[in-house]
Amino acid sequence: MKLWSALVAPNPRRTVIYVMEKGIEVETVNIDLGAKENYAPEFMAKNPLARVPVLEFDDGTCLAESKAICRYFEEMYPEPPLLGTDAKDRAFVEMWDRRMEAELMGNMTGTFRHTHPYWDGRIEQVPAYGDICRRNAEEKMGWLDGELAGREYIAGDAFTIADITAICAFGIGRVAKIRIPEDLAHLTAWHESMSARPSVIATGPKPK
Repeated sequence: MKLWSALVAPNPRRTVIYVMEKGIEVETVNIDLGAKENYAPEFMAKNPLARVPVLEFDDGTCLAESKAICRYFEEMYPEPPLLGTDAKDRAFVEMWDRRMEAELMGNMTGTFRHTHPYWDGRIEQVPAYGDICRRNAEEKMGWLDGELAGREYIAGDAFTIADITAICAFGIGRVAKIRIPEDLAHLTAWHESMSARPSVIATGPKPK
């Protein structure tokens, strides 16, 4: 089994953090997105959408999409549980993970894609849309700060995939120059706690 990934990019990073938190040993191959290695014919044979992550099984079949890969590993290695512990808990983890995808990841990625020079010539950038995404991300940070006033983790009393999705969103948000305002004390405390986890440190940008 082999995990095709890419350094720092949010969805591959999400999967790698998940695997590390599970304590699973899996061969990981990072491809260079800047060099467009994801568009090489041999990679597109694994995922015609040219996206990472991709989990390649020993029989040659390939599973794409970060959440699907995490779901597979959750079923195969249920401890520690990162998608919830029972029907109700799994539903709430799913709710919060979807919120982190839509409200944080979506807006921070939108800001990055439509305002950062990296994407110039790669996609049709719409700077005005990027500015809207930035404002939305800033608004949602205030909302999340209030939610975290009474708990340590996003989805409740335990670390879950919702925390992983959110910390990866903030990682790409940082590239887009989105910062947590100093007055959001609860969100700042959560971010500092998550940033100290070995899996987050190991997958984050390396000092130059």
